[in-house]
Amino acid sequence: MGAPLATIVGIGELAPRRSTTGESSLGLMAEAAALAVADAGLAPGDVDGLLVGQQYGEIPMHVPASVAEYLGLQPSMADVVDLGGASAAGMVWRAAAAIRAGMCEVVLCVGGAARPVTGFPRASYRAPIREYDVPFGASGANTTYAMIAQAHMDTYGTTAEELAEIAVRSRANAQLNPTAIFHGTPITVEDVLASPMISAPIHMLEAVMEAAGASAIVVVSAERARSLGRAGAHLLGAGEKVTHRALSGAPSITTGPLKAAMAHALDQAGASLSDLGNYQLYDCYTIVVGVTIEDLGVVPAGKFGPWLADHDFSPTGDFPMNTHGGQLGFSQCGLAGPMSHVIEAVRQLRGEAGDRQVPDPRLSLVTGNGATLSEAAALVLGGTR
Repeated sequence: MGAPLATIVGIGELAPRRSTTGESSLGLMAEAAALAVADAGLAPGDVDGLLVGQQYGEIPMHVPASVAEYLGLQPSMADVVDLGGASAAGMVWRAAAAIRAGMCEVVLCVGGAARPVTGFPRASYRAPIREYDVPFGASGANTTYAMIAQAHMDTYGTTAEELAEIAVRSRANAQLNPTAIFHGTPITVEDVLASPMISAPIHMLEAVMEAAGASAIVVVSAERARSLGRAGAHLLGAGEKVTHRALSGAPSITTGPLKAAMAHALDQAGASLSDLGNYQLYDCYTIVVGVTIEDLGVVPAGKFGPWLADHDFSPTGDFPMNTHGGQLGFSQCGLAGPMSHVIEAVRQLRGEAGDRQVPDPRLSLVTGNGATLSEAAALVLGGTR
């Protein structure tokens, strides 16, 4: 294995809930940040780097400065990571790069979203997708991911039952996670197929449910981690790839940029598939999980459906995946949703996952996906115990 690029030593996560009253995204992020810094055994004054994922309209510009002021920080490095669902994974390697570049020593990465009962305004903007896709109905995640799912079905014969099985397994893992929003509500394939069709062929239970919450992590150098004497997760490899924004500009709609990102992360880590002990894969829709499994090289293109029948995603199974329930089972709290995958990987590598602990977590693969299979980031993490 290669030398660690950096180490995650602190994590903080708020339990998701359907809505908030009188709370702001800034406030939720501050709570998560305080938990992460405390978990690292550090003080707020030790934080000299800040990476923020924020796209919810409360702070339309000057985002890092606004967050730093709210948190009482004066970082030497601050930036916004705007990769949608790939933001959390993208934050980790950027933090490592900033540390190795000597810009800072302790980077706080944070994202979150309030969800008022009355909703909130979204800022309008002009972009090619607004000119060439939206007028023709190709607007929003449901529609565009439905096009990917339909293309996969048409090209490879993937079935609705196979896609539904992924949602069922995410919910099953969520039953082992008391903080998951769907803890206590397992589902069956029949439940998924009976749920409302939101954009054919995607059923409601195949899509993430938005919620309120926040997450944060703290990244330091491997040397600093050793001096703190705290168990963590070494960043061993990272990969990133951005190929398009609108689905109309995608090179392919049955494969995506995660293929290159995951390959780079594994290569940088000096690892192979056989070295991975748990998989925390971005799962905004069931089709994304299927495509990711194929792009990782676990199975050839178009074969994830039949492969499911012989493999187990549970913590004690042969392919422990999204052991916290993933976003389909845990929930998606804005950009805290993808960060939940990073946090679950750290818990697994620390041996702190409780009833969902993987017996031999070895290395963790974490992925993030932004837009519509457009922006991708992948991490390979290893334990420090």
